[in-house]
Amino acid sequence: MKSNFEIMTSLQYQVKILRARVQAFESGDKYIAMGVEHKKQLSDKTREIKKLTLELSNANSRIVTVRKIWSQTIDDLEAAQKKELLKKNRSIKLLEDKVFDLERQLDDARIKLREKNKEIYEVKVELEEEQGKNQKLRAQLNRDYENSSVPSSMKPNRKKITNNREKTDRKPGGQPGHEGHLRKKHVPTNHIFIPPLPEFSDSREYKQTGRMISKQTVNLRVLLDVCEYYTPEYRQISTGKRVYAPFPDGLVNEVSYGGSVKAFAYLLNNNCMVSIDKVREFLSEITNGALQISKGMINGLSREFSEKTEREKRKIFAELQRSPVMNVDFSTMRINGKNTPVLVCANSDNVMYFPSEHKGHEGVKGTPVEDYQGILVHDHDKTFYSYGSEHQECMSHILRYLKDSMENEPTLSWNRLMRELIREMIHYRNSLPKDAKTDLKEVLRFSDRYRKILDTAKSEYEYEPPSKYYKDGYNLYLRLGKYMDSHLLFLHNHNVPATNNLAERLLRPLKRKTKQVMTFRSRDNVDNLCACMGVIASLRSQGQNLYQSTIGVFEQ
Repeated sequence: MKSNFEIMTSLQYQVKILRARVQAFESGDKYIAMGVEHKKQLSDKTREIKKLTLELSNANSRIVTVRKIWSQTIDDLEAAQKKELLKKNRSIKLLEDKVFDLERQLDDARIKLREKNKEIYEVKVELEEEQGKNQKLRAQLNRDYENSSVPSSMKPNRKKITNNREKTDRKPGGQPGHEGHLRKKHVPTNHIFIPPLPEFSDSREYKQTGRMISKQTVNLRVLLDVCEYYTPEYRQISTGKRVYAPFPDGLVNEVSYGGSVKAFAYLLNNNCMVSIDKVREFLSEITNGALQISKGMINGLSREFSEKTEREKRKIFAELQRSPVMNVDFSTMRINGKNTPVLVCANSDNVMYFPSEHKGHEGVKGTPVEDYQGILVHDHDKTFYSYGSEHQECMSHILRYLKDSMENEPTLSWNRLMRELIREMIHYRNSLPKDAKTDLKEVLRFSDRYRKILDTAKSEYEYEPPSKYYKDGYNLYLRLGKYMDSHLLFLHNHNVPATNNLAERLLRPLKRKTKQVMTFRSRDNVDNLCACMGVIASLRSQGQNLYQSTIGVFEQ
């Protein structure tokens, strides 16, 4: 719809046009006709104008009415909107208050949650710490001769080896059909004839079979064999000097003990680990009190034995240096309350012990290891890696450490697989004849399995890192990878043993002596003892009669 202004503007333009036409036709006749017509038209237009004016007026009136209605409607809408806005504002204010309360409650909950999380974290950390400590203590308590280097004698509550044989109804002892093992008979020193019973010899019902039934009673008698040398004494008249014929070498004191007595006392003290007082008491009792030896004499036997075996010790030293394989290990003894390391060097026939002030390279000086060029078998003492050409680590220790890892890391599988593999390798090696050649294919197969198990260990430790309280299993995995050649050398060279049990067995007598003595008073006593025990162990390894050989040494 056009506005009133637009309508009025249109009418004004029309009026202007009509007036222009009237003025143009005012002159002439036509003007008159046209005047009439003009008047008529003007009248029509006037009426039309009036009509339009009326319509315009009505339109203006309607516009005013509509404007009023519109204004009223707008006012009503604004009032309703203000009312609704007030209502909404009140709702928003309530919601804002609720949101504020919820945010405050949420902040409080977050603070409490943070505190709880912190408390839980601290508890978890403390729990993990306690679990780690518990695992470490449990591992220490459960360590024995089966899963560590702790000797069985050091574990008072060591486990009892169970009997896995099935129970049967058979009686103990030899079963029917089993060939018995009789006691060995000895050469008789006395014969006693038992006459037959008269009921056998005088009766015709019995006839001799020609067979003699004999049984022996074996006893031991200890008798003193005292040889007394005597010679007349002479006095030189001119000088008054007293002279006599010389006695055999070694007869200096009025009473001297022969090699048998010295060997007996010496072996009781240093081979059987009997104390000096017990040796004196025992010798006195078996001789019915006739033999009374001083403690100083027994104590000096080690020095005498050591001095008389210098040649044997040099020979053993040279044999150890020339041997292609040598077992070595360290132990400790106590001198005046201080620990003193002792190195044992051994092969199948020769043994030597070397005490020193310090362990490590200082303890190796002056021993066959210092200039050794062969293969050393040891227990992963890194000192020995600076000597020798190749190395073999004791696999018995590895088996024990793997068992310890299995007990303390039960979720891992690599330790069980590695233990089974090593046992299989040792069994394979022990089943081969001495002159068998190395099967390279079999060795490579074992080596490949060894590497795959190490890869398994790597992935398992990456997935489950080791605890800071128990890293023995992880350290063992690193050690097995770094020293792989030193763990598998026994598969390549059949002269190399898989374990260092030889050296460990030879250290046991030394440890028993240390237990018996508790502590030595001087370094010389330890030096003499170690030198003597090396000779004794060598004689035993060579299959010689220990007692007779010892007598021979003392009678030199």
